[in-house]
Amino acid sequence: MATSVFLGLSGGVDSAVAGLLLKQRGYDVTAVFMKNWEEDDEDDYCAAAEDLAIAEEVARILDIPLQTVNFATEYWDRVFEHFLQEYKAGHTPNPDVLCNREIKFKAFLDYALAQGADKIATGHYADVHQCHGSTYLGKAADQNKDQTYFLYAIGQHALAHSLFPLATLTKPEVRELARKHKLPNYDRKDSTGICFIGERRFREFLSRYLPAQPGDIQQLDGPVIGQHQGLMYYTIGQRQGLGIGGPGEPWFVVSKDLENNILFVVEGKNHPQLFHSSLLANELHWFAKSSPAPLTCTARIRHRQEEQACHISELADGQLRVDFEQPQRAIAPGQSVVFYQDDLCLGGGVISEAI
Repeated sequence: MATSVFLGLSGGVDSAVAGLLLKQRGYDVTAVFMKNWEEDDEDDYCAAAEDLAIAEEVARILDIPLQTVNFATEYWDRVFEHFLQEYKAGHTPNPDVLCNREIKFKAFLDYALAQGADKIATGHYADVHQCHGSTYLGKAADQNKDQTYFLYAIGQHALAHSLFPLATLTKPEVRELARKHKLPNYDRKDSTGICFIGERRFREFLSRYLPAQPGDIQQLDGPVIGQHQGLMYYTIGQRQGLGIGGPGEPWFVVSKDLENNILFVVEGKNHPQLFHSSLLANELHWFAKSSPAPLTCTARIRHRQEEQACHISELADGQLRVDFEQPQRAIAPGQSVVFYQDDLCLGGGVISEAI
């Protein structure tokens, strides 16, 4: 019997071509369209309905069955509430990391296995490698589209049951395959915005769930020069949306004082206070059976960043210390630091502090 694979089909070109390749490789494919956000269906209805309509057309062309499943409760409990708590704490969370771990590679995986599937598949640009007795996440061939930064927190069990059909393809090759096979989304724009919620006017959206508290914008060791709309709306290194003009260089967010509700800024993109040589991380996840630290490797502190040489070491309190060879600009607590050796993703953690 052919291996049974449940494919997460979103309406985008990547998951559509993943389905095409699975069919060509002889898998028994069932497509699953996930709906995970219901809080403002009236605003989001058209986009969700369009995604589902395209997914249905792709499934028809590929001749595979399509199921729809609702994980809205799981998304709210496991992803969105954490997202809000991180903003309240003054951090800049990355919901895609948690969404992948808790929804696409947990709730969806559990659903698929309960339905009799052997594997799940998605349209992510990543790979799976067996190494040293463990299942590792591997980089995709298309380094510009590689999504391992967002996938570092999925577990061994999930990774062992996952297929990434796009591992060896570039984005142009994916679009060309879609065009050649007359898939309706071959030239559809890539989705952006918050995972499963989509593109929003961010401040307006966040203010529905967290009350904004305006306060002072202050120079570091200097005077008040403006007013912010709420600390949750700003991230370290941000330039846009500060509302501060003047004849000098642009202003950038350098830190937040939650207790006194002050947003601190410095002048100039390369101000020394924007750079740090080290950071602390917690909520660690490794693909190896135990932490590889101490270790010299490379890391990213944001998606698509060029990998940075670093040394990682464990501290007595369970946190990880990361020391970079070169100072890093705008290290933002709440974002992830992800570690690599050659083509393997070793794992990562959540940045707690720049030091």
